[in-house]
Amino acid sequence: MSDVSPYVVGIDLGTTHCAVAYVDTEIEAGEEGDGEVQVFAIPQLVRAGTTDDQTLLPSFLYLPGEHELADAQSELPFDSEQSSLIGVFARDQGTKVPDRGVHSSKSWLCHPGIDRRGAILPWDSDPAEVEKISPLEAQTRLLKYIRAAWDSTAEQDEHKLANQEVLLTVPASFDPTARELTVEAARAAGLTRVTLLEEPQAAFYAWLGAGGENWREQLTIGDLVLILDVGGGTTDLSLISVLEDEGNLTLERVAVGEHLLLGGDNMDLALAHVAAQRLKEEKGKDLNPWQARSLWQACRAAKEKLLTSDKKDTAAVTVLGRGSKLIGSSIKTELRREDLNTVLLEGFFPTCKREDGPAKRRAVGLAEIGLPFASDAGITRHVAAFLQAQDEVDGSVDGFAYPSAVLFNGGVFKGGVLRSRALEVLAGWAPKGHEPIRALDGEDLDLAVARGAAYYGLVRRGKGVRIRGGTARSYYVGIESSLPAVPGMPTPFKALCVAPFGLEEGTSAQVGEREFSLLVGEPAEFRFLGSTVRKEDTPGQLLDRWADEEIEELAPLEITIPVGEGQEAGSVMPVTLRSVVTEIGTLEVHCVGRDGVAHKLEWNVREQE
Repeated sequence: MSDVSPYVVGIDLGTTHCAVAYVDTEIEAGEEGDGEVQVFAIPQLVRAGTTDDQTLLPSFLYLPGEHELADAQSELPFDSEQSSLIGVFARDQGTKVPDRGVHSSKSWLCHPGIDRRGAILPWDSDPAEVEKISPLEAQTRLLKYIRAAWDSTAEQDEHKLANQEVLLTVPASFDPTARELTVEAARAAGLTRVTLLEEPQAAFYAWLGAGGENWREQLTIGDLVLILDVGGGTTDLSLISVLEDEGNLTLERVAVGEHLLLGGDNMDLALAHVAAQRLKEEKGKDLNPWQARSLWQACRAAKEKLLTSDKKDTAAVTVLGRGSKLIGSSIKTELRREDLNTVLLEGFFPTCKREDGPAKRRAVGLAEIGLPFASDAGITRHVAAFLQAQDEVDGSVDGFAYPSAVLFNGGVFKGGVLRSRALEVLAGWAPKGHEPIRALDGEDLDLAVARGAAYYGLVRRGKGVRIRGGTARSYYVGIESSLPAVPGMPTPFKALCVAPFGLEEGTSAQVGEREFSLLVGEPAEFRFLGSTVRKEDTPGQLLDRWADEEIEELAPLEITIPVGEGQEAGSVMPVTLRSVVTEIGTLEVHCVGRDGVAHKLEWNVREQE
């Protein structure tokens, strides 16, 4: 089989929705459809006994009980080989029976404080009643479903999804563990030709693909584009700089924001709080925890209806009672457009100064384990802090990287009022004499990431404009200091830069010439750190101090390096280090002995419990 696949396929494995786009590369140059990005309509159950092809596959799984909806799966036009329901019907069933609905699995996949391979979802359900699954398994099932749906339309084996070049998107702020787990889910789903692409870049590629050569008329040398991507689970911030290279305009991603678990899920929770207060005040109803989770999902559906239709001023919210039967008495209220304007505008896009930053919540000694949502819901304050931190980016003024243009992405921006508020706040930060910020007309906000990923597949084959980027952070490994032990004082450690910011996929870097001692034959912990602000550090640079906000410790690796010939367990061997960014966008660090034998460290083999 040829290494060049018949299709390049972009998959947006989103928190709220999945989408698939593709380009048929077998169409001859110049023929109709050449290079055209198309959207794959995914067959799915929309209600019991009814299927429909839809461009979006809700990222919801429903885990039915024994004998519940037994015939539902057989209604699909293909065999999904799974015991869970996926898509529209799964989402709607999960609203009615939240104990069996799995949602936001992508957010759980990037949670370093839980066992991402452990059977923990649905989070609040009783394991005696529901056979739970892991975040990794949930992502795997979504990809297996997409593969089965695609393969059901393939006329030849070479056209099946496993044989295509697949561009799979992840948040720019995903840490290496979450990235590698995403790749693992893809491999478990039978997809082996996978490359990861950051979602904000995919959105920008969609804009480039839609505009063709006209993008050069909208951007000029020195422009700085802010990509403001507010998805279902995360807010992703990226900056792309427009540069000149030998007389040609080029694009380079110069900054990526910290991981922010802040998005549509938070908005749905806030709206659910408003609806719950309304039920209590108008009908004297206090919801139990089961109904509160159901209300959260019902408010999500109501929010989407209001955001996508300017003609509706209210949307019904219904919560089922919980009795001996599946459907008890219903409790009804409504969300109003003014609720969206008040809660979403003032709560998530408040007016603020560029000097403002997100408020820090006072640390609490004990708290429930759950998703580590951002403590401050003000997205505009997070944007201000991000732009303040990029004071070394070309074009920054007075220590602030003020963008020339903004590209919006994410379903919440379907509501024009949110885009207008964001532009209003950004314009208020403009330095004196700076031209007003402008919005770039984007693609379909639900499909842009998938379409951009497919377009990037063409770029990798030499067609179109490539955004130079590489790693989204500088990465470091912890090196234990060779100091004498002091009672009651932990051994200090230093941070060795192993990969600089922007190291390109498919390239490697020698981490200096210095040798370090590598423990063999015994379990050892390798500490791992990252920074989105220290962009000038070079491979081999050893840091003995840094500010807390400069470098963040990531998930460590616990592994036993095998004993080589002539070595004993517990001994050490001198090694030099070499880092590699793979074609799928993940980081490897190779510990190379004097004999040339390398031990590869992958930062996700075993996570700390």
